[in-house]
Amino acid sequence: MIPPLIVRAALDAGLDLIAITDHNASANIAAVQQAARGARLSVLPGMEVQTREEVHVLCVFDTPTQIEAWQQIVDAHLPALDNDIAHFGEQFVVDAEGDFVRRETRRLIVSTSLSLEETVGHVNAIGGLAIPAHVDRKAFGLIENLGFVPPDLPIAALEVSRHLSPLDAVKKFPQLKGYPLVQGGDAHRLDELLGANVFELAAPTVAELKMALARTQRRSFAYRVAAS
Repeated sequence: MIPPLIVRAALDAGLDLIAITDHNASANIAAVQQAARGARLSVLPGMEVQTREEVHVLCVFDTPTQIEAWQQIVDAHLPALDNDIAHFGEQFVVDAEGDFVRRETRRLIVSTSLSLEETVGHVNAIGGLAIPAHVDRKAFGLIENLGFVPPDLPIAALEVSRHLSPLDAVKKFPQLKGYPLVQGGDAHRLDELLGANVFELAAPTVAELKMALARTQRRSFAYRVAAS
């Protein structure tokens, strides 16, 4: 999953827009954005945050300044633990060519002390888009860990995993009815880039994504069945 190969795989899959959402981390975003320069691919900065309830939340932003501000908040709420390479594997930071820059020694595969509500509130305040991730999954899913979607949670959408279509997700989990649902690729390998969501946007921005999810201002989104 080095930057030039991510860009190539995304283009081969026909994708126009991706977000880099590493776990509690953002250090590799700039390298992917640099690798995508000149290509027909927009790369938004983001993060997959693990809340104290062990719920994963996708956080997507527009600018480096926003993701840096969010990283500072996350860093302040991460426990002071070193990464256990033998158990969790390496945590590399690379450049645009995929060459080694440094190791991230702080453990990233861990919950922050931020609650779900605090996470969404901070992301919204910075101007980002917060989407609870793979809500249907038992591991780090909102429904499994909370049992319900908090009714006052100010979110634009929910994400279901790649293994369940939005239509089937509503049948299986009736509490998802009424929420815009996107299907996440949650790609940890190049062949997992999914491209299941089709957005009608005027520009690849968070504001446009929010309008599309709300289906306002002639923006829209739809679900596309990926080829098997």
